[in-house]
Amino acid sequence: MASNLKSAKKLMVFLGKSMIAFLETMIFIIIPRPRKNVAGEIVLITGSGSGLGRFLALKFAHLGSVLVLWDINEEGNEDTCRMVREAGAPRVYAYTCDCSQKENVYRVAEQVKKEVGDVSILINNAGIVTGKSFLDCPDELMEKAFDVNFKAHLWTYKSFLPAMIANEHGHLVCISSLAGLTGVNKLADYCASKFAAFGFAESILIETMAQKLKGIKTTIVCPFFMKTGMFEGCSTVHPFLLPVLEPEYVADKIVDAILEEKIYLNLPRFLSFLMFLKSILPVKVSVLLADYLGALNVMDGFVGKNKKN
Repeated sequence: MASNLKSAKKLMVFLGKSMIAFLETMIFIIIPRPRKNVAGEIVLITGSGSGLGRFLALKFAHLGSVLVLWDINEEGNEDTCRMVREAGAPRVYAYTCDCSQKENVYRVAEQVKKEVGDVSILINNAGIVTGKSFLDCPDELMEKAFDVNFKAHLWTYKSFLPAMIANEHGHLVCISSLAGLTGVNKLADYCASKFAAFGFAESILIETMAQKLKGIKTTIVCPFFMKTGMFEGCSTVHPFLLPVLEPEYVADKIVDAILEEKIYLNLPRFLSFLMFLKSILPVKVSVLLADYLGALNVMDGFVGKNKKN
């Protein structure tokens, strides 16, 4: 009898909390979510030397954040550093860091702690792509993709999460991809690394919730291809539904999601609907839909940044 009452109580609590959560979601569909102030926050961005990382740095500079810029490309990172200073960032620090090397990540992280302070917003943005069929992809390139696109997240979290927990304040941002939600032809290694990054970030989110670490926030971003040069040559059959995205637009949406403490951000929003369809449609229908949207051949024209240059 006592166990039945306990189960009934748990069910009622669950239903009550679920209703409150649904009401909160509905309210914030109508009323904009309150946005947090990030002025003075120490924001670390990996892959800041170009593309999306550079635009993110500029957005946070306008918001008065302290910027910590990591990139393997020293020249590109210094250019971003100069642009961020001109944009009005109160302080900006540029570090040359090879995110594929654990020891390098740990060493530069220690420098940041000593020279800048505790990072409060960590944005894992650095990424690489090979764009080859699986059997044509050299082992070392596949390993590099995992090192940069996924394993670097492990080392940066290990470096900066403890201080966030101690301060009861922090925000972890994972830049995954559409390729972290579904398989893509000629992106086997990239998809695997982005799936791993997504799963890791979501697992840490659940860990922080289970430990009731309410001050630690997570945002996981899954965009379609962007015009950064990384996927140079790729095109879309239906640009109205799946446009190749402008990196500045993506940066705007990511910053908005961080300020509003959203957990998931899929760009364009049509991706969320596609993932819903994937979960309910028969596999053959899903493949037909992917073929109709051009997903089976999206990499056919791939040139890539390195090949182009």
